[in-house]
Amino acid sequence: MTSTTSIASLAANSRAVLLIDCPDQKGLVARVSGLLYAQGANILHADQHQDHALGLFFMRVEWAIDSLSAEEGIPAFAEAFAPLATELKMRWQLRLMQRRPRVALFCSQYLHCIADLLYRASAGELSCEIAVIVSNHREVETLAAFHGIRFEYVPVTPATRAEAEAQQIALLSELDVELVVLARYMQILTENFVAQYPAAIINVHHSFLPAFIGARPYHAAHARGVKLIGATSHYVTSVLDDGPIIEQDVARISHRDQVEDLVARGRDLERIVLSRAVRWHLEQRILCYGNKTVVFD
Repeated sequence: MTSTTSIASLAANSRAVLLIDCPDQKGLVARVSGLLYAQGANILHADQHQDHALGLFFMRVEWAIDSLSAEEGIPAFAEAFAPLATELKMRWQLRLMQRRPRVALFCSQYLHCIADLLYRASAGELSCEIAVIVSNHREVETLAAFHGIRFEYVPVTPATRAEAEAQQIALLSELDVELVVLARYMQILTENFVAQYPAAIINVHHSFLPAFIGARPYHAAHARGVKLIGATSHYVTSVLDDGPIIEQDVARISHRDQVEDLVARGRDLERIVLSRAVRWHLEQRILCYGNKTVVFD
């Protein structure tokens, strides 16, 4: 849960979002909305989902924060909500949306995804602060300079992987990074790295998972003669390309398309699914459970 101390220190004139998941039972919506009403909340959006097979309930509520009461209202709501959450065995997150999370972008030599994210951030589509761009190659350095973003070159080899990751983790900690985005970063993160950012590392994979995991999926797709190619954005776990899926998209191809055609068409899919996943994460629209996600509208 986000600490009430950090929430109280944030600026007003904003919106708050509450994400919850818990065992399903009658009256959950009424109890949550009733508490919000009692706290004077003006609900803007509310969405819910039930997983009937597992008996789980998920909810996202977004409400307006009055500029005169934000510093007192949000901590007061958190304090009032905590006993209810304990009673109903809820996991919950509460955030002010004006707060702009600090993000690190990782990439290697392919720059189409990172260029797209940088443009969207500069255009105001992504509510975040890009704190650093990290790469094991120097191709992105000029792009980082153009956008005025710190660039860190961290080469990685099998022999230096542990040292490189230690350097990266220290850098992310120094910069207070909350979300890591792998924008075609062609290195496998170790279990130690992934453990530092649970459900906070987003990757884009250039295939429609679970098909064609690992490297060179377009080549594998062409060899298999598939009629659809895809791209997948997902949270990173310790198992390669197996984390909870956030977004996917596909394009139809034919026997006339060569590997180069698949790669070219796939780049558009990669940009789309990655930017959607990052935006939804920043807007507090995603809840993970098991190896799945709920993505609220």
